[in-house]
Amino acid sequence: QVQLVESGGGLVQPGGSLRLSCVASGRTFDRNAMGWFRQAPGKEREFVATISGSGGSTRYADSVKGRFTISRDNAKNTAFLQMNSLKPEDTAVYYCAAAPRASSTLSPRMYDYWGQGTPVTVSS
Repeated sequence: QVQLVESGGGLVQPGGSLRLSCVASGRTFDRNAMGWFRQAPGKEREFVATISGSGGSTRYADSVKGRFTISRDNAKNTAFLQMNSLKPEDTAVYYCAAAPRASSTLSPRMYDYWGQGTPVTVSS
């Protein structure tokens, strides 16, 4: 079983940056594709970014492409989401997730394990 612990959320001004981390337990971390999702108040949870088990493939939602970067350090069992040029509309609770497959995927139903979520607020 995979357990995920997220950190790095907080309050930041528009145009600022924030780096989220997700530490995973398990012996097969490099065989788990990782994803980041977010849920704003009153809205459905939406896809943000995903990365394959090896880190060789990444995909992003159009709303964050060019501003966010997903990465992973398999030696440390950790996934990251670097968020730059933050906008008020990025305000949400951010969740990391792990899939029981190495290939990156945008579908939340392919992710079996989820973190508790870390809140991000972008406001002046």
